[in-house]
Amino acid sequence: MIPRRKFLGTAGLAFLGLQRYAQSAPSSRVIEPHGPLIPDPDKILDLPKGFSYRIISKRGDRMTDGFKVPGKHDGMAAFPGPDGKVVLVRNHELRLKMTGEGPFANNFQYPKELDLDLSHDPGKGGKRPYIGGTTNVVFDPKTGEVITEFLSLTGTDTNCAGGAMPWGTWITCEETENLTQNSRALNHGWCFEVKATAEPGLQKAIPIKALGRFRHEAVALDPDTGILYLTEDRGDGLLYRFIPDKRNDFHSGKLQALTIEDQPKADIRNYNPADPGPKEGDSMKVGWIDLEDTHAPKDDLRYRGFEAGATKFARGEGIHHTPEGIFLCCTDGGPTRRGQLFQLKPSGSADKADTLTLFLQPEKNDLLTNGDNLCPAPWGDLVICEDLIDPSFGEHTHVRCVTPEGKIHTLARNARDKSEFAGSCFSPDGKWLFVNLQHHGLTFAITGPWQG
Repeated sequence: MIPRRKFLGTAGLAFLGLQRYAQSAPSSRVIEPHGPLIPDPDKILDLPKGFSYRIISKRGDRMTDGFKVPGKHDGMAAFPGPDGKVVLVRNHELRLKMTGEGPFANNFQYPKELDLDLSHDPGKGGKRPYIGGTTNVVFDPKTGEVITEFLSLTGTDTNCAGGAMPWGTWITCEETENLTQNSRALNHGWCFEVKATAEPGLQKAIPIKALGRFRHEAVALDPDTGILYLTEDRGDGLLYRFIPDKRNDFHSGKLQALTIEDQPKADIRNYNPADPGPKEGDSMKVGWIDLEDTHAPKDDLRYRGFEAGATKFARGEGIHHTPEGIFLCCTDGGPTRRGQLFQLKPSGSADKADTLTLFLQPEKNDLLTNGDNLCPAPWGDLVICEDLIDPSFGEHTHVRCVTPEGKIHTLARNARDKSEFAGSCFSPDGKWLFVNLQHHGLTFAITGPWQG
C-alpha cells in the first residue's frame, strides 16, 4: 500500500498546516480546518468564514457570440489564457430531447449562420440537431469578471466529463452509447478534443474513434508515459487505458482494460457485504488486456472485456493524474453504495505490474457521499464533487476535500437542494476554485484563504 502521507503534493504548494491538523485530529475522519460552513443569506452556496463566491455564468444568459449559455453544466477545466486571463472549457450534458436548455433560440433547428460542417451531428439539413457540446469562458482573475463566453463545440450528445491536456486542449466525453437514431447516419459515444482558446468561434467536432465507443465519463493523461486513462459510467463498467501510436495523438493506438493479476473477471464494486472484495487500504497488482472491435456497434465492449478477464468497477466517473498516481471515483461502489476512491499507481515499465489501491470507501459518518468529478488542490488534497444517488443520503450536495491522510472536510454546500456539483478546477495561480451546480445551470468562482 502507498502511504497516504505521500498522497498528492503539488510542487511548492504543500498545505503543511492542514497536514499537521489531520495528523493530530481524533480518529474520526471528519475535520474542519476552515471552521464550519456559514449559511448563505441568498441560500445559494454555503462556504466557510472568509470565503466568497461569484456566479460568473448562468444558463440562458446571452453569450458573446449571441447564443445562450446552455444548461446542464458538467465537467470543466481551467487553462492559462492570454494576458493573465483564465480560459475555462465547460461541458454541457445535454441530450437530444433537452431542447429547453440548448444554446439556440430554436433548438430544433440550427441558426442559418452556423456552419453545419462544424457540428458532429447536425441532423438532416440542420434540423433536429444534437445540442450537447462545450462552451469556453474567459475569466479575469484580477477583477473576478468574465470577459468572453462562447460556444466552442456542438452536435454532440450528453457531454459529461473529460480531461485537460497539457498542450492546451480539453477532451470532452459523450456519456452515451446511442446508436444511429431517427434515420441518422452517425453514432454517439465518442470523445472530442476542444482547444482552450480565448478567441470566440465554433470548432470542428472530430470524434476520436480510436478511444472506443462506450459510455465515456472522464479521461486523465499520464504525462510521463503519454498513456491516457478512461472511465466508464456504468454499474458494470471497466477502467480503460489507451496507448497512442504517436505521443499526444489519440487517433490511433491500442485500447486496453484493467485486470487484477491472478483474479481474472474480478468484481471490486463491493456491492454484496456477504461477498466482499478489497478492503479499504488493500493494494492489488494489475495488468492490462487488449480489446478488439472497440467501436462496439452492439454496445458490448465492457461485456467482452470482462469475459476476457477485465475487472468490473462501480460507475467510474472522475479521474485525475497526480504526482502520487491516478485517482478515480466510483460513484456508487461499496456495500452502502456511497462510493469508492481508488488510487492507480503506474509502474512506468511494461515488465512490472501497476498497483491499484482502494484508498477510501466512505460510510455514513464519513461525510463524503457519491463522489463524482474530482481535481487535485494546490495544497495537496483532492477536491471531490458530490452527486447524491439516493434520496436518503441527504438533502444537500457538497464539495468535499480528502486530505493526504484520508481525512475529509467540506469546502461548500449547495444551500438550495441536492443538485450535483460538477467540474471543479483551480485557476493556474491556485487562487480561484471554479465549480458548477448542474441542474441550476450555474458556474461559480470561489476564493478565500485556501492555505490557512
